[in-house]
Amino acid sequence: MSEASPELSNPRAPRAVAARRLASRSFRAKQELFLAEGPQAVREAAELDGVLVELFATREAAERYDEILAAARAQGSKITIATPDLVESLSETVTPQGLIGVCRFLNTPLEAFLAERAPKLVALLAHVRDPGNAGTVIRCADAAGADLVIVTSESVDVYNPKAVRASAGSLFHVPVAVGVTAEEAVNALRVAGLRILAADGTGAADLDDELDAGRLVQPTCWMFGNEAWGLPEALLGLADEAVRVPIHGRAESLNLATAAAVCLYSSARAQR
Repeated sequence: MSEASPELSNPRAPRAVAARRLASRSFRAKQELFLAEGPQAVREAAELDGVLVELFATREAAERYDEILAAARAQGSKITIATPDLVESLSETVTPQGLIGVCRFLNTPLEAFLAERAPKLVALLAHVRDPGNAGTVIRCADAAGADLVIVTSESVDVYNPKAVRASAGSLFHVPVAVGVTAEEAVNALRVAGLRILAADGTGAADLDDELDAGRLVQPTCWMFGNEAWGLPEALLGLADEAVRVPIHGRAESLNLATAAAVCLYSSARAQR
């Protein structure tokens, strides 16, 4: 590490105050910036042109993750060596890892995306309110090779710090479209030739049957609803089919992220 400048220690320093305010959704939206915490997320951000604006690092973390600082520096990111107390003041984790990045929004405009690409697998988060679930579904979609994730305007902010952490870096891998309603997204995807499947615990269709019949080979959008009450009737009515994940044991149901992983991987298997 080549930084010889003193550590930033004043929590009231303008840069520290501005970064701390990114915990607020309204401030994130105004600045179009968000925080990414930990070496995994910061490493991914540093690999994308123009995404990582500033990196706050403790001196210990800067020495331990010198390759991340080198990547950030190569992108022209500002490097700020700060005291552990200051970095901790920016963190929302119990045990901060000493690296916090200020990143630009990664929004992918839906219409522009569909004009350039023909997606085969899309995850649509409609009325998903828990940031941990949202981030985990993004991670599952990335792992399953989905082309796009859509987080509707009725859902949680995808740049919520908990959502960013739960995505485990996948937010920087898979295109994510925000700011559209579920209805707008469904209409645009159907025009693009995708079959719309609503994941629903009481759906008339069985996931195993869909897979065995070869219907999951088609370009597909999986629509996932609220953690507590699922998808409203109006959105179920927009889907081509409501599909349930079969429960072969005695469990009452699957949580949202687990069900999403099963559905997305079933489509990924069929399409490959």
